[in-house]
Amino acid sequence: MTSTGIDYSVWDHIYVSDDEDVTHPNVDTPSLYRMRHRARLEQMAEFQQRGEDLENNLAECKRRIEEAQGRVRELEEGSKEGDEEEEEDRKAELIKARAEVKKLRKDKQLFEKMMEEYRREEKRLPWNVDTLSKDGFSKSVLNIKPVAKEETEEEKEDKHKTFVEKYEKQIKHFGMMRRWDDSQKCLSDNPHLVCEETANYLVGMCIDLEVEEVSALCVAHQTIVMQFILELARTLQVDPRGCFRQFFSKIKTADKPYQDAFNQELDSLKERVCSCAQVRIQSVMKELEEEERQKRLGPGGLDPVEVYNSLPKVIHTHKHTHTFRLTFCSVGILAVKAHAHLQFLVDALEEMSK
Repeated sequence: MTSTGIDYSVWDHIYVSDDEDVTHPNVDTPSLYRMRHRARLEQMAEFQQRGEDLENNLAECKRRIEEAQGRVRELEEGSKEGDEEEEEDRKAELIKARAEVKKLRKDKQLFEKMMEEYRREEKRLPWNVDTLSKDGFSKSVLNIKPVAKEETEEEKEDKHKTFVEKYEKQIKHFGMMRRWDDSQKCLSDNPHLVCEETANYLVGMCIDLEVEEVSALCVAHQTIVMQFILELARTLQVDPRGCFRQFFSKIKTADKPYQDAFNQELDSLKERVCSCAQVRIQSVMKELEEEERQKRLGPGGLDPVEVYNSLPKVIHTHKHTHTFRLTFCSVGILAVKAHAHLQFLVDALEEMSK
């Protein structure tokens, strides 16, 4: 015990490592170390085997004592009816069983004493590299990424719809950012946004803004940010939520080729967004024109505008074009009505002929 009250005597029984000994230059040091280590392991195995043998002998002795005591109880409770010779045999067996119990109890005490000595000797054994520590538990983890089941288109749509309904406000907030630090902080606070669903929603958001003739540059920038993070995750084969900080660290100090690649992807996205917006506008215009056309059609299925446009250009350029157009439209309507009445008469005649 030192003056500070700490007991260091526990370190007095540590077996010094073999490689700390000074050996002769002519001795094969590695072979000597292996020999010493093997001899120490053999001694430890013998000592451990001796302890196991003592435990087994003690357990066997206890079992035999229980059997002998059971035999004694049977003899003591045995029927005393019978001839004298059988009674004498029973008493002789009883005396023999009691003697055996007494002997086994002495053997048990001896084994227990030997076990106590073994435990004390075990505590006095010096520590070495093989006994200083033991595994509390052992666990093996194989870092194998499970094969993901490919989702169907319907499952993807349902997943996207559910995600957007839950996080649409947060996605729009991220899409309106521009500064790297703000984007990184937003994703740090909401790591669930780092996924394909966010990237897909931002692309659709860009197209919607372009259709509405609103600048989509900011949202397009954030879309490329998300796509670069997802591509980095695929390259590293890690979860995107675990590598977005690495992307921001790289883009903040990016060299010219990396920054040019980012800007090139941004320009390409803007071109694709403009193209998709034009296609959507044309589709909407066609739908509106078709609705207007359906409204103009009469019972006969004739479109006055199409009929008028099919007339010769001379009629179009006539000085009474406006009057003619109105008259033609009126005539067209009357013709349609006449056609409907004529069809009614034909159907009635066919019915009468039957």
